[in-house]
Amino acid sequence: VQLQASGGGLVQAGGSLRLSCAASERTANVYAMAWFRQPPGKEREFAAAISWSGGSTAYADSVKGRFTISRDNAKNTVYLQMNSLKPEDTAVYYCALARYGALRTSQDDYNRWGHGTQVTVSS
Repeated sequence: VQLQASGGGLVQAGGSLRLSCAASERTANVYAMAWFRQPPGKEREFAAAISWSGGSTAYADSVKGRFTISRDNAKNTVYLQMNSLKPEDTAVYYCALARYGALRTSQDDYNRWGHGTQVTVSS
């Protein structure tokens, strides 16, 4: 399975962006998916995750209440709606496919990664 992320860009603080991640195969629909991000000069970190059905979601404290993860299994696609963006949200955002269907937040549980899309939030 290959993952293709898109939707990144440059936005002012307080603005919104929606990231998309399309999977190349329908088999991705039975696995949890997530967004991780890597800020400049820092380690990659968890941002949001969703179970295979979309019934369960999880968020990092830093994005809770501002970001929403969702998925459309008919389109093999997961989304990350990002509102009220802050300069500290600046990062390369990666989508990932888990080894399992249930919700997972650890990078160790993900074995398929997209190439990443840059999000830059200006102050």
